[in-house]
Amino acid sequence: MNGPPKPGAEAGAEALNAAQAAEAADGFRAVHGGEPTGIWAAPGRVNLIGEHTDYNDGFVMPLALPHTTRVAAARRDDGVLAVHSADVSGGTVRLRAEKLAPGTADGWAAYPAGVVWALRGAGLLSGRETGADLYVRSDVPTGAGLSSSAALEVATAVALNGLYGLGLAPERVARLCRRAENEFVGVPCGIMDQMASACCAAGHVLHLDTRDLAARQVPFDLAAAGLRLLVVDTRVTHALGDGEYARRRAGCEEAAAALGVAALRDIPHGELDAALAGLADPALRPLVRHVVTENRRVEEVVGFLDAGEPRFIGPVLTAGHASLRDDFAVSCPELDLVVETANAAGALGARMTGGGFGGSAVVLVEAAGAEEVGAAVADAFGAAGHRAPRLFEAVPSEGARRLEG
Repeated sequence: MNGPPKPGAEAGAEALNAAQAAEAADGFRAVHGGEPTGIWAAPGRVNLIGEHTDYNDGFVMPLALPHTTRVAAARRDDGVLAVHSADVSGGTVRLRAEKLAPGTADGWAAYPAGVVWALRGAGLLSGRETGADLYVRSDVPTGAGLSSSAALEVATAVALNGLYGLGLAPERVARLCRRAENEFVGVPCGIMDQMASACCAAGHVLHLDTRDLAARQVPFDLAAAGLRLLVVDTRVTHALGDGEYARRRAGCEEAAAALGVAALRDIPHGELDAALAGLADPALRPLVRHVVTENRRVEEVVGFLDAGEPRFIGPVLTAGHASLRDDFAVSCPELDLVVETANAAGALGARMTGGGFGGSAVVLVEAAGAEEVGAAVADAFGAAGHRAPRLFEAVPSEGARRLEG
């Protein structure tokens, strides 16, 4: 299995942070000249359970990954936003902060530009002179359903928060970043990804009510139970801006309106059958069934973790995948192959994670059998003629923070 070094012990995490901060600072000097004021980091995330529920005001349970996006930053007094990514060719993108509006930036630069636009729209970065030099470096896989876009947004936001002393709480950071993605970039995502990147705690999963953002950090120490949570990146790149994601969201909103509720979260599990019978459009019924049953699955997982029984969440994960595959129709052959192969090889449970149409799956395994399950998945991909998947362990890690400087 590959991936970035695991933080593990506190000393290991500190060493990793220091090395990444030094790398970002060196890159900033080479690109922008001078010294960065500081280096900030925000993680990608993997969602344990609760998929396509966040934009339905439902419940989710993400955890932050050790993979992060780092932003080395310094203020400018000329109103220019100069952003450079070490991971994308094309050089430094320069934009006038005061002229930012949806459609004025594209590609990867739209994400940090959108954050600046959202901050200015909220009256937090006012004045023609406010700008910044940003140097970006990331090991969050792109297109893998691990929230690389949210990590970039949140890392940018916490960097600007630090540079300009805005005093933003993590929840406010998440709200502003979601606005940037929804209105500037044009992806109608919910708020789970941004909240996970901004607010998760090491060693925990975040039980989040996306309606009011009530959150609880739930201990998630799989190692103590002899378990591991693997992430399998199928390397099938997804793009949530291609319309399929938006169509699912629009269908959920149409169903909620037809049922006379503010959001599908308001349909009790015990009233699901009646709700389905009350929908005139049969195409909306599977969307409703997924959201209502997925919210119930989140409750089940929370119950098992609170009871100290993490092994029991495996079948719930697998049931969640079946619902995403059959009712919400957002899986793909490669994701289905991961789930089927892993479970056949002895995994306790598995499911796709993220928006779907590609990306990654999570697999709950006994620690002693992790390598065997991983090898079985890799062999199955080879036999099917697919590109080799990328496997690594999901270690519940810290949310956005300043690394140095």
